[in-house]
Amino acid sequence: MLLKWIRLFSTILCLMLMTNLSIGDGSQVLHAQQEIPSYAKWGSFAVRKTKERYPDAAIVDYLHIGKEYGTKISTEKFKLWLKQDGKEFGVYVDIQFKTETEKLIDIKFRKTDR
Repeated sequence: MLLKWIRLFSTILCLMLMTNLSIGDGSQVLHAQQEIPSYAKWGSFAVRKTKERYPDAAIVDYLHIGKEYGTKISTEKFKLWLKQDGKEFGVYVDIQFKTETEKLIDIKFRKTDR
């Protein structure tokens, strides 16, 4: 599973670094520059904390649901899909932080069978 995450992050990094690609005849194909999503920091945090909470489970999927913007407090929302002992389940992870400083306020987990 760790190898899958390393491959994913390596692919994202390669895409970010690749802005121009030369073709054999010397012409260039331009690619849109890939930016790191604003939620990437919180997504990594959600994965790490979910692994701590469910140490015997493998994370098999990850979804960024969205961000709730607030003037003082914002929330990043994720859904992770886990597998443990042959059973799969979902975990919603809500991360609250100060909008201006991005200082963590709270993290909430909610287990689901869907």
